[in-house]
Amino acid sequence: MQGFPVIVPIQVRYRDLDTFNHVNNAVFLTYFEVARVAYFRELAEVYPGERFRPVVVRAEVDYKRSIQLGDEVRVGVRVVRVGGTSFTMAYRVEANGDLAAEGKTVHAWLGEGWRPARIPGPVRARIRDFETLPVEGL
Repeated sequence: MQGFPVIVPIQVRYRDLDTFNHVNNAVFLTYFEVARVAYFRELAEVYPGERFRPVVVRAEVDYKRSIQLGDEVRVGVRVVRVGGTSFTMAYRVEANGDLAAEGKTVHAWLGEGWRPARIPGPVRARIRDFETLPVEGL
């Protein structure tokens, strides 16, 4: 998964399956979340504490193939765009080495009073330094 600075393994659980015996479409967003939290741990190193408040405001998933119980699943995540008060993350989900899904989430940065706020300079710098590919807006 070249270009993704964070790649996490996912254990497919029986509860992830639907009546067709493959991972339900909604569960892919949970897999995104697992990878995103691992990425945010990297950002929290330079911006710790409760002031770190990005929230999901949009999510999209393009499904490419089904995932079965027992498949070896990995999710890669990276930041692809940083704006004034929001940023976009891209995801790649692989099952047994094959592309299973791609997706994006858009996040608003929240400040005082839980209102959108400018993404802090240290966070922007950490994203720029952490990413292996260019990030739009940085």
